[in-house]
Amino acid sequence: MNSITAKIKGIKYTPLLCRRLHTFNFNELDKALSKEATFILKIDDKNQIALSWWVSAKRTRSYLYTRVYDSLSFTGKKLTIIPIVKDEGKGGDRDFLQWDTVTLMSLLGVYVIIAYYSEATQSSRYDKKITKQRFDIDYLKNQIKKLLSYQSDALHWNLSQIDNISEIGKKALYSYAKISQKLGVEMHSKESAKKRIMELKKGKDAFMKLSRNLAEMAQKRENVTVQPKEHLDGIKGTITITNYLGGNYYFTSDEVSLHNKEIHLIDAKHTKENKLPSLGDIKDGLLKMILFTNLEDVEIDGKKFTPVPILKLTTVDTFKIESINKPQKEMLEVLKKEAKTNRFMILINKNFIHY
Repeated sequence: MNSITAKIKGIKYTPLLCRRLHTFNFNELDKALSKEATFILKIDDKNQIALSWWVSAKRTRSYLYTRVYDSLSFTGKKLTIIPIVKDEGKGGDRDFLQWDTVTLMSLLGVYVIIAYYSEATQSSRYDKKITKQRFDIDYLKNQIKKLLSYQSDALHWNLSQIDNISEIGKKALYSYAKISQKLGVEMHSKESAKKRIMELKKGKDAFMKLSRNLAEMAQKRENVTVQPKEHLDGIKGTITITNYLGGNYYFTSDEVSLHNKEIHLIDAKHTKENKLPSLGDIKDGLLKMILFTNLEDVEIDGKKFTPVPILKLTTVDTFKIESINKPQKEMLEVLKKEAKTNRFMILINKNFIHY
């Protein structure tokens, strides 16, 4: 069986494409959330945090990784707020937070507040949908204050958030029942929601079983090997990453290929247009580059390989790099600098872009 295992001992990465963040005072949290996807929250004269928030628990919607990426140039605590569930009403989607999202944030050193929506308005376009959902601000403020005095790392904080999952889940479902009653819009089944919420707890329990010595992380730093979830087939590969806490994390690479003693780990972004993929897509891919550039002891069936992280950008066949507009040219220059600084490669269609 071909399986990729690797270790991460710590994250070192210099992001260069982060946008400039605006600062809001703590009492402006509600206003900040309505205006910006990522911002600096000034809590008092001594404390500031970089805060991002997810519109939905599903990471493929609304460039959610991009929001987190934009917070990474901040040197203090980085926090992201994720709704445990987002129910748009019977006529819309319903997404749930997944355990994998929590583990990725933990690896990146990003603290997570698992939150819930408490207000919404009825969609003017669809009878059976709600829109403009807003978090319970008092709950968020309370959690942020707790985080300020929290001394341990992001993983331990995030695990404690999961411990509280049934309580947060209850609040979320109670809020949706109230929203449903107030707006006269039916929501999705409560029973199936409860089951999905408890799956987060199961994810944590499985993680804890596979993770050794979480409590005594400083004393023993041993490697744990587990069977990966899927075979490496030369196209998509699952990588089992062990970090210094002994936790096992599963991540996929869009494409994996072997070249002598090198293993190419590729994250791919595509556009059907005659230009480079959007900045949001590229930042989404850069979050994977942060992981891939920090891998050590990469092995397949006990053989060691040197990882080569590659961000692959693909476009329509008629695309010519010489014809990109000025903003894309400028963005590409910064991206090349980020690749050089952090040691990953950029592949545009079939051509490697050298720094």
